Amino acid sequence: MEHADHVRLLRDGIAAQGGVWADLGSGWGAFTLALADLLGPTATIYSVDRDRSALRDQERAMSARFPSVTVSYLTADFTGPLELPLLDGVVMANSLHFQRDKAATLALVRGYLRPGGRLLLVEYNADRGNPWVPYPLAYPAWERLAGQSGFVHTRLLATYPSRFLREMYSAVSERP
Repeated sequence: MEHADHVRLLRDGIAAQGGVWADLGSGWGAFTLALADLLGPTATIYSVDRDRSALRDQERAMSARFPSVTVSYLTADFTGPLELPLLDGVVMANSLHFQRDKAATLALVRGYLRPGGRLLLVEYNADRGNPWVPYPLAYPAWERLAGQSGFVHTRLLATYPSRFLREMYSAVSERP
């Protein structure tokens, strides 16, 4: 995937430029960069990952491509409580599929969002995993889980072919 593909997967889930967002499990930052591109220079982004080295590389890429976007890099495990301000949105791209107990993680995420805040999920459209993607969830499973976790207005945004597990999708859900 290239930057334009990451942007396309998130684009229809972004209601407006600016705001305060987090990318949970951001890794090397492909979707953090897409988020910066879509939100523009008035945005503040919290990029959260356990891998400090990946965050340092991400910071260099962000400084080179989107120097006017404010990004705070947090070395942390997003499955535990985080010190974050109330957020307009959260991106979880290829990070939720590492969690067997998705409901506990989603309860934390829901608590970070302001009312009307958005959760943008990027996942493999499969219900069976492999060693690299242990607990994926196909879009119909995401719709059910999102509703059970207190999110509303869940909808599919885009799909992208993948050589791993056939297809990826993006979806948006809101905190009521």
